[in-house]
Amino acid sequence: MHNPVMNNSNSKPILRRELFFPFILLSSLFALWGFANAVTDPMVQAFKKVLELSNSQAAWVQMSFYGGYFCMAIPAAIIMRKYNYKVGILVGLTLYAIGALIFYPAAITQEFWFFCVGLYILTFGLAFLETAANPYVLALGDKETATQRLNLAQAFNPLGLILGLFTAQQFVLKKLKSDDIQDFNALDEASRILIKTTDLLVIRDPYVFLGMIILGVFILFFFSKMPIYKEKSFNSNSNIIFTRLLKNKKYIGGVISQIFYVGAQIMCWTYIYQYAEGIGVDNVTASYYQMAAFVLFVIGRLTSTFLFRFFKSGYLLMTFSMLAIFFNSGIIIFDNSLGLYCLVILSFFMSLMFPTIYGIALEDFDVDESKIGSAGLVMAIVGGALMPKLQAMIIDLGGNNVDDITVLGMSEINFSFVLPLFSFIIIAIYGYKNSVE
Repeated sequence: MHNPVMNNSNSKPILRRELFFPFILLSSLFALWGFANAVTDPMVQAFKKVLELSNSQAAWVQMSFYGGYFCMAIPAAIIMRKYNYKVGILVGLTLYAIGALIFYPAAITQEFWFFCVGLYILTFGLAFLETAANPYVLALGDKETATQRLNLAQAFNPLGLILGLFTAQQFVLKKLKSDDIQDFNALDEASRILIKTTDLLVIRDPYVFLGMIILGVFILFFFSKMPIYKEKSFNSNSNIIFTRLLKNKKYIGGVISQIFYVGAQIMCWTYIYQYAEGIGVDNVTASYYQMAAFVLFVIGRLTSTFLFRFFKSGYLLMTFSMLAIFFNSGIIIFDNSLGLYCLVILSFFMSLMFPTIYGIALEDFDVDESKIGSAGLVMAIVGGALMPKLQAMIIDLGGNNVDDITVLGMSEINFSFVLPLFSFIIIAIYGYKNSVE
């Protein structure tokens, strides 16, 4: 008898031996964009301090970073459909490097918008990488083990997250002089300019170094032999593919769920600093809590990859989403360190969501259709631009601090976490619908 909960394909290998090296190379890309995500999240708080911005103004960091995905996902899919995944990866690495290196002239001009332009172009590159790498990994083996394979590759992503956060913590947050200033207005103009100039150079350096590393990775990919999954009939009507995608409820539900998931993830990781601030925890200490969250994220990815051998992806997605709802409720209810612990633990249950939604949404399509379908799922990352901005506006309801007023008996920062709570409810519904099919 067929069991809608249990997975009956656990005897097939996740990856064939001859594809091991290409898989490792692809998995390194997951770490690279994880690094960019993690090193950028603390920059919201860093720019807020250095440039004396409100939470809403500082949120333009995430608007720029995740907005680039939305704008470049479809062009990336078109280029890869015309050529192949490797070409898309090389274009992505080029744009990634350019965006990171723009931080050098941006620090000279000291203009916030210039930094945002750099992040915007950087994520043009990430859009190419994610549009290529995710379906590429799905194609490297049997269709029945595709979601397992993508979860395994995505396990490299939190390794990049941990390294990125460590870099931000040790080489940015600990060196920012503005973090020790309670009132910039009490300083003379010369002191304010000196602190601002010094801190912007501190912010610049990790990105410039990253840009140089990416150029090295570009050379490695350029000279490496990768399997080619090229479209055999490129002249076929793309409208047919778009029509089929739009008529597939599983795919459309996946795009919607992905918008809310990425929004929830970025809100929980970005505003862990503001949440910590609300209970009197400084930024450097808060970064240790975020590090713990990333470690749990890694453990969650590895755990879920194992569990996929026994349970259907929809069932696991629903279960992890319900547990995320439980801990998210604790973030809202508790106004102390217990709420911060809930925020850290939540990352364990977020760990399987992105690749699982991705795999479910594309499981009905072939390689060609997945190239176009992947673009929609990467565009969904725009949730990471829009929802953190909305959360910042909630936090700023009473002023630039995180607890100026109360909303329904809760501080602004606590109340703002109703947004990720709503997101996890949407994801749980999607998981449920795909667990009973």
